[in-house]
Amino acid sequence: MSNTLRLAHILEDTRPYWEKEESRPEVLLEFRKIVACRTLALGAEVYRSEGGEERIVPHTCKSRMCASCGQRQNIQWLRERWSDLPEIPYSHVVLTMPDHFWPIFKANRHLLHDLPKLAADVIQQWVQRTYGAKLMIAVVPHTFGRDLKFNCHVHMMISQGGLGRDGHWMSKLPLTMTAIMKMWRYAVVTLLREASRQGILITEMKPREFAHLLNTQYMRPWHVYCETMRSKGQILRYAGRYVRRPPLAEHRIIAADAEGVRFWTKDLKLRTNVVTEYSIEEFIERLSNQVADR
Repeated sequence: MSNTLRLAHILEDTRPYWEKEESRPEVLLEFRKIVACRTLALGAEVYRSEGGEERIVPHTCKSRMCASCGQRQNIQWLRERWSDLPEIPYSHVVLTMPDHFWPIFKANRHLLHDLPKLAADVIQQWVQRTYGAKLMIAVVPHTFGRDLKFNCHVHMMISQGGLGRDGHWMSKLPLTMTAIMKMWRYAVVTLLREASRQGILITEMKPREFAHLLNTQYMRPWHVYCETMRSKGQILRYAGRYVRRPPLAEHRIIAADAEGVRFWTKDLKLRTNVVTEYSIEEFIERLSNQVADR
């Protein structure tokens, strides 16, 4: 393998590990685009001066998984959302689920598309029932952790005020996260139970084992939290890290060779950066899991 740390070159050197029949079409499409980014394979613009000087500018891949293209899309997303959102106070809400459910959603990626709406409905229904109001909500689904593990949860940008039934603005609508956690827990478990009943859920567990898992996880508390954001810009910059950027920044990659890939990971418990190392097979598998379905 080459010594370069660019993700495009790592993927080029590891083609046998991801360019195979069992790979998802989205993975093949995105990885091939990253490898071809800024090369003549995607075409180019040719600029020529009157003096005869010529410059060829290759096209970019526009892939969200690409480090440079993803960063550009992130900046564009921030600008558009900045124009869309009014200057009002916002809260940042995170709804998670037990790690026992992560492999289920990874194997049933079609269910990931239901989580954003499910989360928004939970918040909206609780606010309507409690205050008789409607909030402004934006949901950002998130599936990766710092070490590239598959960890599905949702981040939400929520207005701290909302419109009442009479059309007047209600400035302060505090959220009771314990009640919201119970509604979110019920919604996710019901989604999985209904998908199993309809026969659209892929799992190696037997029906009785799966039912026991749902019942057990339904009885335990789930982690949810809400924090006040200082400004619209703060929450947009935070959410933007999950919307358009790739799951692994190239500057975090330390080395990539035949033995594996090593990169920096922030350890929240130790409050320092640590080195995470995966074999080539595991690195490609974890990176592939973060490619979203169309």
